[in-house]
Amino acid sequence: MRSKEVIVLRSLWLFPGQGGQKAGMLKNVDSELKDQVEKWTKVKLLDTQEGYQDSVQIQLSILLLQIDQIEQLKKLHWQPTLVAGHSLGVFAAAYAAEVIEKKDLFRLVALRAKLMQQSYPEGYGMGVVVGLSRLEAKKLAEQVFTESDPVYLSNQNSELQNTFSGKITAIKKVLALAKDNGASKAKLLRVPNPSHSPLMKKAAEQLNQFIGQLKLHQPNCIYLANYNGHAVRNLKEVVFDLGNNLVYPVLWETMMQIALEYQPTVSCEFSPGSAFTKLLKAKTDQLHMVTLSQISIDDADYLFNKWEK
Repeated sequence: MRSKEVIVLRSLWLFPGQGGQKAGMLKNVDSELKDQVEKWTKVKLLDTQEGYQDSVQIQLSILLLQIDQIEQLKKLHWQPTLVAGHSLGVFAAAYAAEVIEKKDLFRLVALRAKLMQQSYPEGYGMGVVVGLSRLEAKKLAEQVFTESDPVYLSNQNSELQNTFSGKITAIKKVLALAKDNGASKAKLLRVPNPSHSPLMKKAAEQLNQFIGQLKLHQPNCIYLANYNGHAVRNLKEVVFDLGNNLVYPVLWETMMQIALEYQPTVSCEFSPGSAFTKLLKAKTDQLHMVTLSQISIDDADYLFNKWEK
């Protein structure tokens, strides 16, 4: 029988944001936890294809799925060495680092989702370009940008994959230019607001006001911040990242470069999806990798024990 003491692999826990949600993904989630979340947020989680057309449903459901998985792993005495969340994923990352209490976490993300919905009802969104460097992508945004037709370079998902946020008309101009400049892929994303850009400043201000009322704790592991890609250990920088997440680009490529400098032995990508494990595989073959959307918690526990030995 395994010891009850906390066992720590040099582990990197990865938390994706929106995009991988699908009907039925909550079927194995703890029903008591789901009931608690619905009570705290006053939102009935539908877990249906129709429900996942709504940003509040998407964000709360993904967060619930990730928190359930975190709690299952921690009951088995596993703890992260580093945590990294992409966009929405920063909130599960902060919970894994024991920065925020569960009830406050869900109330915060419910507010975030509602503010995002209300900010830009129509005409704004995001696009993605693959095959151009970040510098090349930045020049395209600067070329198109006007005060009446704004567009910003936003997330850095990998070395040659960047997103743009702003007015749809401006994003379409950038995508056309990107294709003319040799991009292998340039398309609009199914995101109904200009996340991770200065256009979300008002929403960020309201989030920061809410966060200022919460009792938060120093992270118990290394937290990789979206806004600058750096590894941080102090509460002030984690709080800044959570509160201003919607205004700053997610510098995921930088986050992963820095994470690898800490020489983790295993990565664990939480549900839903496996996109970040695929990106990590392109960067290193020195890591054991687990994706919880593809294997059970029991299987993950077995592998962690095997690799710990």
